[in-house]
Amino acid sequence: MTLARVPVMVWYAAAALLLGVAALASLVYGVLQIPAAEVLRALQHPDESRASLAVWDLRFPRLLAAGLAGSALAVSGTLLQGVTRNPLSDPGILGVEAGAALGLSAALILWPALGLLSVPLAFVGGLLAAGVTLAFASRPGLSPLRLTLSGVAVAAVCRALTWGMQLLWPDRAQPALLALGGSVAGRTWEDLSQTWFWLLLPLVLALTVGSRVNLLALGDDVARSLGRDPRRELLLLSLLGVLLAAGAVALCGPVGYVGLLVPHLARALVGLDHRRSLPLAALLGAALVIAADVAARLIDAPAETPIAILIAALGTPFFVWLARQVRA
Repeated sequence: MTLARVPVMVWYAAAALLLGVAALASLVYGVLQIPAAEVLRALQHPDESRASLAVWDLRFPRLLAAGLAGSALAVSGTLLQGVTRNPLSDPGILGVEAGAALGLSAALILWPALGLLSVPLAFVGGLLAAGVTLAFASRPGLSPLRLTLSGVAVAAVCRALTWGMQLLWPDRAQPALLALGGSVAGRTWEDLSQTWFWLLLPLVLALTVGSRVNLLALGDDVARSLGRDPRRELLLLSLLGVLLAAGAVALCGPVGYVGLLVPHLARALVGLDHRRSLPLAALLGAALVIAADVAARLIDAPAETPIAILIAALGTPFFVWLARQVRA
């Protein structure tokens, strides 16, 4: 029996179990290791004890940040790969993450007193970067190679502008450096209050558009024959993917490869139907980033390794293998 023939609910249950284990480990492990039974007691009956304060004030918002960002990046990658029919597409390759990082840096460095601008400007930066990438890649015709090269070029320009701002205003750059570290360390309830709405609403919407992604994946002619405008659908669904990626960057900084790895894994498990792969990608993406955050605390404790480095170490070999498969 192939993986795709296993009942879908089995994979959903396995992914949910994996997410639950990762979430419990996130609450247990750290500088202060708290027994699982004590964690469960603190969740049910919070008090002023050290364990309860560590769980509720430090680890629980960090857990939610990692889960939201992981789900958003995985669903974003699944959407973008589906609508562009390009297995190499992900928010990082299309320049979305670098553009969102540029917008976030501009808010924190140029307008530090207006902290609420950081999230909207991250969205604007991601949208602009994706628009420029698609504009370059569509002349004279859209192809996976041209899209990838255009995204790499746009991302390089955005990173150069980000670094330039950090060099020009070094006294204001520290908050931006912390925000762009690719980590959920130190995320608080205040950080979640500024970003959860921008992530949760697009995430819920994305889980309902699987049939529309399926239609685009069949080709423009099929979409037209069924009364859909393929260019309009491509724009709206890509916009949804960009919003998710930009929101994830605003919450935890650039974390590459989640949007590339997880969609392929989800499709391998449940097939090409996006109505099935999108929810599974959300569960797997959250589990991956939470597990990476747990590993980041333990590898060089008490110091923390950015989760972006750990996921890049896993994702880079996969990307090289995938590029070879696409070329073949």
